[in-house]
Amino acid sequence: MSRIQKVCEQAASQSRKLLVPYIVAGDPDTDASLALMHELVVSGADIIELGIPFSDPSSDGPVIQRGVERALAGGTTLADTLQLVARFREQDDSTPIVLMGYLNPIEIMGYEAFVKAALEVGIDGVLTVDMPPAESSTLHTMLRAADIDTIYLVAPTTTPARAKSIVEHSSGYLYYVSLKGVTGAALIDHESVATKIAELRALSALPVMIGFGIKDGPSAAAMAKLADGVIIGSALVERIATLTRGELPTTAQLREITDVIAVARQAIDTLE
Repeated sequence: MSRIQKVCEQAASQSRKLLVPYIVAGDPDTDASLALMHELVVSGADIIELGIPFSDPSSDGPVIQRGVERALAGGTTLADTLQLVARFREQDDSTPIVLMGYLNPIEIMGYEAFVKAALEVGIDGVLTVDMPPAESSTLHTMLRAADIDTIYLVAPTTTPARAKSIVEHSSGYLYYVSLKGVTGAALIDHESVATKIAELRALSALPVMIGFGIKDGPSAAAMAKLADGVIIGSALVERIATLTRGELPTTAQLREITDVIAVARQAIDTLE
């Protein structure tokens, strides 16, 4: 059983919602990212999504774009991101890690080399934003052979036929984008989200996570009522901007940054 499946099944058996924070690897440097990853687990993270720095993050809003720029300015690469996960695994062998990013860095490394390295360091899932299921057969097959989950985005504009195709290629969980726009936007149509989640659940038994536009306890609780879990990115990355490259964050800084996750954890754990 994969780490993702294990965590999801444990949460379901406890009627508990999942909490998935997203940070950019190497923002502002990999030492800070490592410290943040461990603190996120302490704050209540069930799964961590780790962004691969890429120069054209087309689905990301300005907050995460700036986080990516900080990581790239520090020279963080896909290889560095994988090494970061290897370091994390030295102390934590149970928290699932999902790499989220764009196809270009993976293609440059090469599919075979990427999958081999991802397996070796303990990656549990890969979400490639700009790789549609119809074009993913080669990488998807390699990831599946390595028991690494392939995760896809489902948008409000996704047609039923396309949603069916996405579900057929997916494992781990489904990532539902709660709004039309980029990360960090705030206008969410709750009724529309509820309808889409119901449609996805009719197609698949996979857990459904909602991301985009979730920034605090109330918004996390509102979306958690509709799905199996929530993903928080921009609100976290915005706080990481206060850190300085080359200076290891203090305990107080780490807790101040990850407080948004602790607050969200409390909010979704107290849902009636």
